[in-house]
Amino acid sequence: MLTFGVFDHLDSDGSPLGEMLEKRLKLVEIMDREGFYGFHMAEHHATPLGWVPSPSVFVSAAFQRTKRLRIGPLVYVLPMYHPLRVYEEVCMLDHMSNGRLMFGVGRGAALVEHQRYGIDSAHAPAMYHEAFAVIMKACEADVLNFEGKYYAFKDYLVQNRPVQRPHPPIWYGAPNADAVGWAAPNSVNVVSLGPAARAKAITERYRKEWGELGRSAADIPMMGITRHIVVAATDKDAKDIARPAYAVWREAIEMLWARSGIAFPLTQVYPKTWDELEAIGHGVAGSPSTVRDYIRTLHADSGVNYVLAQMMFGTMSFEQSSSSMKLFAQEVMPAFAAREAAQRRLADQTSA
Repeated sequence: MLTFGVFDHLDSDGSPLGEMLEKRLKLVEIMDREGFYGFHMAEHHATPLGWVPSPSVFVSAAFQRTKRLRIGPLVYVLPMYHPLRVYEEVCMLDHMSNGRLMFGVGRGAALVEHQRYGIDSAHAPAMYHEAFAVIMKACEADVLNFEGKYYAFKDYLVQNRPVQRPHPPIWYGAPNADAVGWAAPNSVNVVSLGPAARAKAITERYRKEWGELGRSAADIPMMGITRHIVVAATDKDAKDIARPAYAVWREAIEMLWARSGIAFPLTQVYPKTWDELEAIGHGVAGSPSTVRDYIRTLHADSGVNYVLAQMMFGTMSFEQSSSSMKLFAQEVMPAFAAREAAQRRLADQTSA
Protein backbone atom coordinates (compact mmCIF):
# COMPACT_ATOMS: atom_id res chain seq x y z
CA MET A 1 0.00 0.00 0.00
CA LEU A 2 1.14 3.52 -0.79
CA THR A 3 0.64 6.60 1.35
CA PHE A 4 0.40 10.04 -0.22
CA GLY A 5 1.49 13.48 0.86
CA VAL A 6 2.12 16.85 -0.74
CA PHE A 7 5.43 18.69 -1.12
CA ASP A 8 5.57 22.42 -1.84
CA HIS A 9 8.37 24.91 -2.36
CA LEU A 10 5.85 27.67 -1.61
CA ASP A 11 7.24 29.49 -4.62
CA SER A 12 5.95 32.77 -5.97
CA ASP A 13 2.90 32.49 -8.24
CA GLY A 14 3.05 36.15 -9.25
CA SER A 15 0.48 37.36 -6.74
CA PRO A 16 1.22 39.51 -3.65
CA LEU A 17 2.72 37.60 -0.72
CA GLY A 18 -0.34 37.77 1.52
CA GLU A 19 -2.62 36.54 -1.27
CA MET A 20 -0.25 33.73 -2.16
CA LEU A 21 -0.03 32.58 1.48
CA GLU A 22 -3.81 32.59 1.89
CA LYS A 23 -4.24 30.48 -1.27
CA ARG A 24 -1.68 27.99 0.03
CA LEU A 25 -3.44 27.76 3.39
CA LYS A 26 -6.74 27.05 1.62
CA LEU A 27 -5.01 24.28 -0.33
CA VAL A 28 -3.72 22.85 2.96
CA GLU A 29 -7.31 22.76 4.20
CA ILE A 30 -8.23 20.72 1.10
CA MET A 31 -5.38 18.28 1.76
CA ASP A 32 -6.74 17.76 5.25
CA ARG A 33 -10.28 17.11 4.03
CA GLU A 34 -9.24 14.85 1.17
CA GLY A 35 -7.19 12.43 3.23
CA PHE A 36 -3.56 13.22 2.43
CA TYR A 37 -1.15 11.98 5.08
CA GLY A 38 1.19 14.96 5.27
CA PHE A 39 2.17 18.35 3.91
CA HIS A 40 5.91 19.00 3.57
CA MET A 41 7.33 22.40 2.78
CA ALA A 42 10.75 23.57 1.66
CA GLU A 43 12.78 26.38 3.20
CA HIS A 44 14.53 28.79 0.86
CA HIS A 45 15.92 32.31 1.14
CA ALA A 46 16.38 35.28 -1.20
CA THR A 47 14.69 33.53 -4.12
CA PRO A 48 11.23 33.33 -5.70
CA LEU A 49 11.55 29.55 -5.30
CA GLY A 50 10.58 29.93 -1.66
CA TRP A 51 8.44 32.72 -0.26
CA VAL A 52 8.26 31.18 3.22
CA PRO A 53 11.77 31.59 4.69
CA SER A 54 10.41 30.94 8.20
CA PRO A 55 8.69 27.54 8.06
CA SER A 56 7.55 27.61 11.69
CA VAL A 57 5.38 30.66 11.06
CA PHE A 58 3.53 29.02 8.17
CA VAL A 59 3.30 25.65 9.94
CA SER A 60 1.71 27.33 12.95
CA ALA A 61 -0.98 28.88 10.77
CA ALA A 62 -1.54 25.64 8.87
CA PHE A 63 -2.11 23.67 12.07
CA GLN A 64 -4.90 26.07 13.04
CA ARG A 65 -6.66 25.35 9.73
CA THR A 66 -6.44 21.53 9.86
CA LYS A 67 -7.49 18.62 12.05
CA ARG A 68 -5.59 15.50 10.98
CA LEU A 69 -2.95 16.45 8.42
CA ARG A 70 0.63 16.04 9.56
CA ILE A 71 2.73 19.08 8.64
CA GLY A 72 6.39 20.01 8.75
CA PRO A 73 9.37 21.53 6.97
CA LEU A 74 11.40 19.38 4.64
CA VAL A 75 13.72 20.64 5.89
CA TYR A 76 14.65 23.13 8.59
CA VAL A 77 17.97 24.41 7.20
CA LEU A 78 19.75 24.02 10.52
CA PRO A 79 22.94 26.05 9.78
CA MET A 80 20.70 29.12 9.53
CA TYR A 81 19.26 28.70 13.04
CA HIS A 82 20.19 28.80 16.68
CA PRO A 83 19.56 25.12 17.51
CA LEU A 84 17.89 25.76 20.85
CA ARG A 85 15.49 28.17 19.15
CA VAL A 86 14.57 25.37 16.75
CA TYR A 87 14.04 22.99 19.68
CA GLU A 88 11.77 25.47 21.46
CA GLU A 89 9.73 26.07 18.30
CA VAL A 90 9.42 22.33 17.68
CA CYS A 91 8.00 21.87 21.18
CA MET A 92 5.48 24.67 20.69
CA LEU A 93 4.34 23.45 17.28
CA ASP A 94 3.97 19.86 18.43
CA HIS A 95 1.74 20.97 21.28
CA MET A 96 -0.24 23.41 19.13
CA SER A 97 -1.01 20.55 16.72
CA ASN A 98 -1.59 17.87 19.35
CA GLY A 99 1.32 15.85 18.03
CA ARG A 100 1.09 16.34 14.25
CA LEU A 101 4.48 17.93 13.59
CA MET A 102 6.97 16.27 11.24
CA PHE A 103 10.54 17.36 11.97
CA GLY A 104 12.59 17.60 8.78
CA VAL A 105 16.29 18.37 9.20
CA GLY A 106 19.18 19.07 6.84
CA ARG A 107 22.03 21.38 5.94
CA GLY A 108 20.08 22.83 2.98
CA ALA A 109 20.73 21.85 -0.62
CA ALA A 110 21.22 25.31 -2.13
CA LEU A 111 24.57 26.46 -0.76
CA VAL A 112 24.34 29.67 -2.80
CA GLU A 113 21.61 30.67 -0.36
CA HIS A 114 23.89 30.08 2.62
CA GLN A 115 26.45 32.46 1.15
CA ARG A 116 23.87 35.22 0.76
CA TYR A 117 22.80 34.63 4.34
CA GLY A 118 26.36 35.25 5.51
CA ILE A 119 27.19 31.61 6.25
CA ASP A 120 30.34 30.04 4.87
CA SER A 121 28.98 27.12 2.87
CA ALA A 122 32.12 25.13 3.59
CA HIS A 123 31.06 25.03 7.25
CA ALA A 124 27.39 24.21 6.59
CA PRO A 125 27.64 20.40 6.86
CA ALA A 126 29.51 20.54 10.18
CA MET A 127 27.15 23.21 11.52
CA TYR A 128 24.17 21.02 10.58
CA HIS A 129 25.52 17.95 12.36
CA GLU A 130 26.38 19.93 15.48
CA ALA A 131 23.02 21.72 15.58
CA PHE A 132 21.17 18.42 15.18
CA ALA A 133 23.18 16.92 18.04
CA VAL A 134 22.19 19.86 20.27
CA ILE A 135 18.49 19.39 19.48
CA MET A 136 18.58 15.64 20.12
CA LYS A 137 20.30 16.19 23.47
CA ALA A 138 17.68 18.79 24.42
CA CYS A 139 14.97 16.19 23.76
CA GLU A 140 16.45 13.94 26.45
CA ALA A 141 18.15 16.19 29.01
CA ASP A 142 16.74 18.20 31.91
CA VAL A 143 19.85 20.37 31.89
CA LEU A 144 21.84 20.75 28.68
CA ASN A 145 25.57 21.30 28.64
CA PHE A 146 27.22 21.28 25.22
CA GLU A 147 30.66 22.27 23.97
CA GLY A 148 31.15 22.29 20.21
CA LYS A 149 32.96 24.21 17.52
CA TYR A 150 29.94 26.31 16.56
CA TYR A 151 27.64 26.07 19.59
CA ALA A 152 28.32 26.02 23.30
CA PHE A 153 25.76 25.98 26.10
CA LYS A 154 26.05 25.67 29.85
CA ASP A 155 23.26 25.00 32.31
CA TYR A 156 20.47 25.42 29.75
CA LEU A 157 17.31 24.44 31.61
CA VAL A 158 14.99 22.40 29.38
CA GLN A 159 11.50 23.62 30.26
CA ASN A 160 9.39 22.06 27.52
CA ARG A 161 9.04 18.67 25.84
CA PRO A 162 7.33 17.85 22.54
CA VAL A 163 4.10 15.83 22.61
CA GLN A 164 5.69 13.08 20.51
CA ARG A 165 8.40 11.44 22.56
CA PRO A 166 11.30 11.47 22.51
CA HIS A 167 10.77 13.84 19.57
CA PRO A 168 8.51 14.27 16.53
CA PRO A 169 9.28 11.89 13.64
CA ILE A 170 12.45 12.93 11.85
CA TRP A 171 12.50 13.40 8.09
CA TYR A 172 15.61 13.63 5.95
CA GLY A 173 16.33 14.19 2.28
CA ALA A 174 18.40 11.13 1.38
CA PRO A 175 20.85 11.88 -1.47
CA ASN A 176 21.83 8.23 -1.92
CA ALA A 177 21.72 4.79 -0.31
CA ASP A 178 24.65 5.58 2.00
CA ALA A 179 22.31 7.78 4.05
CA VAL A 180 20.47 4.64 5.16
CA GLY A 181 23.36 3.70 7.45
CA TRP A 182 22.27 6.54 9.74
CA ALA A 183 18.56 6.62 8.93
CA ALA A 184 17.58 2.98 9.58
CA PRO A 185 19.00 2.59 13.12
CA ASN A 186 17.43 5.91 14.09
CA SER A 187 14.03 5.21 12.46
CA VAL A 188 14.33 8.27 10.24
CA ASN A 189 11.87 8.82 7.39
CA VAL A 190 13.69 9.46 4.10
CA VAL A 191 12.73 11.22 0.89
CA SER A 192 14.59 11.26 -2.42
CA LEU A 193 14.18 13.04 -5.71
CA GLY A 194 15.47 12.25 -9.16
CA PRO A 195 15.67 8.83 -10.80
CA ALA A 196 13.49 5.99 -9.59
CA ALA A 197 16.58 3.77 -9.70
CA ARG A 198 18.23 5.92 -7.03
CA ALA A 199 15.14 5.61 -4.85
CA LYS A 200 15.16 1.85 -5.44
CA ALA A 201 18.72 1.59 -4.12
CA ILE A 202 17.67 3.56 -1.03
CA THR A 203 14.52 1.55 -0.33
CA GLU A 204 16.16 -1.83 -0.90
CA ARG A 205 18.99 -0.99 1.47
CA TYR A 206 16.57 0.44 4.04
CA ARG A 207 14.48 -2.74 4.05
CA LYS A 208 17.62 -4.88 4.30
CA GLU A 209 19.13 -2.96 7.21
CA TRP A 210 15.75 -2.64 8.93
CA GLY A 211 15.36 -6.40 8.84
CA GLU A 212 18.90 -6.95 10.08
CA LEU A 213 18.05 -4.79 13.09
CA GLY A 214 15.34 -7.32 13.94
CA ARG A 215 12.50 -4.90 13.32
CA SER A 216 9.11 -5.68 11.80
CA ALA A 217 8.56 -4.81 8.15
CA ALA A 218 5.17 -3.39 9.16
CA ASP A 219 6.92 -0.73 11.27
CA ILE A 220 9.39 0.50 8.66
CA PRO A 221 9.47 4.32 8.36
CA MET A 222 8.33 6.24 5.32
CA MET A 223 10.55 5.92 2.27
CA GLY A 224 9.37 8.60 -0.13
CA ILE A 225 9.97 10.20 -3.50
CA THR A 226 8.85 13.60 -4.83
CA ARG A 227 7.20 14.09 -8.21
CA HIS A 228 5.46 16.98 -9.98
CA ILE A 229 1.89 15.82 -10.59
CA VAL A 230 -1.01 17.57 -12.32
CA VAL A 231 -4.40 15.89 -12.75
CA ALA A 232 -7.21 17.17 -14.98
CA ALA A 233 -10.13 15.75 -16.93
CA THR A 234 -7.95 14.88 -19.93
CA ASP A 235 -4.25 14.48 -20.65
CA LYS A 236 -4.35 17.59 -22.84
CA ASP A 237 -5.98 19.71 -20.15
CA ALA A 238 -3.38 18.62 -17.60
CA LYS A 239 -0.42 19.28 -19.90
CA ASP A 240 -1.80 22.70 -20.84
CA ILE A 241 -1.69 23.57 -17.13
CA ALA A 242 1.65 21.97 -16.37
CA ARG A 243 3.78 23.29 -19.23
CA PRO A 244 3.64 27.05 -18.55
CA ALA A 245 3.53 26.60 -14.77
CA TYR A 246 6.63 24.41 -14.75
CA ALA A 247 8.53 26.88 -16.95
CA VAL A 248 8.09 29.61 -14.34
CA TRP A 249 8.94 27.26 -11.44
CA ARG A 250 12.01 25.97 -13.31
CA GLU A 251 13.27 29.51 -13.82
CA ALA A 252 12.83 30.19 -10.11
CA ILE A 253 14.77 27.13 -8.99
CA GLU A 254 17.78 28.07 -11.14
CA MET A 255 17.69 31.82 -10.56
CA LEU A 256 20.28 32.14 -7.77
CA TRP A 257 22.67 29.74 -9.46
CA ALA A 258 22.49 31.74 -12.68
CA ARG A 259 22.93 35.01 -10.77
CA SER A 260 26.04 33.54 -9.13
CA GLY A 261 27.48 32.36 -12.45
CA ILE A 262 27.37 28.72 -11.29
CA ALA A 263 26.11 25.85 -13.41
CA PHE A 264 22.77 24.59 -12.09
CA PRO A 265 23.53 21.21 -10.47
CA LEU A 266 20.06 19.65 -10.83
CA THR A 267 19.53 19.80 -14.59
CA GLN A 268 19.35 16.01 -14.77
CA VAL A 269 16.59 16.02 -12.17
CA TYR A 270 14.73 19.11 -13.35
CA PRO A 271 15.28 19.67 -17.10
CA LYS A 272 14.21 22.90 -18.79
CA THR A 273 10.77 21.89 -20.03
CA TRP A 274 7.79 19.93 -18.78
CA ASP A 275 7.93 17.53 -21.70
CA GLU A 276 11.55 16.71 -20.84
CA LEU A 277 10.57 16.20 -17.21
CA GLU A 278 7.85 13.74 -18.21
CA ALA A 279 10.17 11.99 -20.64
CA ILE A 280 12.57 11.04 -17.83
CA GLY A 281 9.72 10.03 -15.52
CA HIS A 282 10.10 12.81 -12.97
CA GLY A 283 6.60 14.15 -13.37
CA VAL A 284 3.20 13.44 -14.90
CA ALA A 285 0.31 15.53 -16.19
CA GLY A 286 -2.77 13.65 -17.24
CA SER A 287 -6.20 12.28 -16.58
CA PRO A 288 -6.81 10.21 -13.43
CA SER A 289 -6.28 6.96 -15.37
CA THR A 290 -2.99 8.23 -16.83
CA VAL A 291 -1.79 9.28 -13.39
CA ARG A 292 -2.84 5.97 -11.82
CA ASP A 293 -0.75 4.11 -14.42
CA TYR A 294 2.18 6.42 -13.74
CA ILE A 295 1.99 5.83 -9.97
CA ARG A 296 1.87 2.05 -10.47
CA THR A 297 5.04 2.19 -12.54
CA LEU A 298 6.74 4.57 -10.10
CA HIS A 299 5.88 2.27 -7.20
CA ALA A 300 7.30 -0.77 -8.96
CA ASP A 301 10.45 1.00 -10.14
CA SER A 302 11.29 2.79 -6.88
CA GLY A 303 10.03 0.55 -4.07
CA VAL A 304 8.81 3.58 -2.10
CA ASN A 305 5.92 3.42 0.32
CA TYR A 306 5.24 7.18 0.21
CA VAL A 307 4.72 9.55 -2.72
CA LEU A 308 5.03 13.30 -2.20
CA ALA A 309 3.09 14.99 -4.98
CA GLN A 310 4.18 18.51 -5.89
CA MET A 311 0.78 19.79 -6.99
CA MET A 312 1.09 23.57 -6.87
CA PHE A 313 3.98 25.30 -8.57
CA GLY A 314 4.76 28.22 -10.83
CA THR A 315 1.73 29.98 -12.24
CA MET A 316 -0.86 27.32 -11.37
CA SER A 317 -3.97 29.06 -10.12
CA PHE A 318 -5.78 28.10 -6.94
CA GLU A 319 -8.59 26.61 -9.00
CA GLN A 320 -6.18 24.49 -11.06
CA SER A 321 -4.27 23.25 -8.02
CA SER A 322 -7.36 22.52 -5.94
CA SER A 323 -9.08 20.66 -8.78
CA SER A 324 -5.93 18.62 -9.44
CA MET A 325 -5.61 17.80 -5.76
CA LYS A 326 -9.22 16.67 -5.42
CA LEU A 327 -9.04 14.50 -8.55
CA PHE A 328 -5.84 12.92 -7.26
CA ALA A 329 -7.35 12.21 -3.84
CA GLN A 330 -10.67 10.91 -5.11
CA GLU A 331 -9.68 9.06 -8.28
CA VAL A 332 -6.00 8.13 -7.91
CA MET A 333 -5.24 7.55 -4.23
CA PRO A 334 -8.02 5.01 -3.59
CA ALA A 335 -6.42 2.63 -6.09
CA PHE A 336 -3.41 2.35 -3.77
CA ALA A 337 -4.78 3.12 -0.30
CA ALA A 338 -8.53 2.65 -0.64
CA ARG A 339 -9.29 1.81 2.99
CA GLU A 340 -7.25 4.68 4.42
CA ALA A 341 -8.78 7.22 2.03
CA ALA A 342 -12.29 5.97 2.71
CA GLN A 343 -11.76 6.12 6.46
CA ARG A 344 -10.49 9.68 6.27
CA ARG A 345 -13.46 10.83 4.18
CA LEU A 346 -15.90 9.02 6.50
CA ALA A 347 -14.34 10.77 9.50
CA ASP A 348 -14.79 14.12 7.73
CA GLN A 349 -18.45 13.39 7.00
CA THR A 350 -19.07 12.25 10.58
CA SER A 351 -17.50 15.37 12.11
CA ALA A 352 -19.16 17.75 9.66
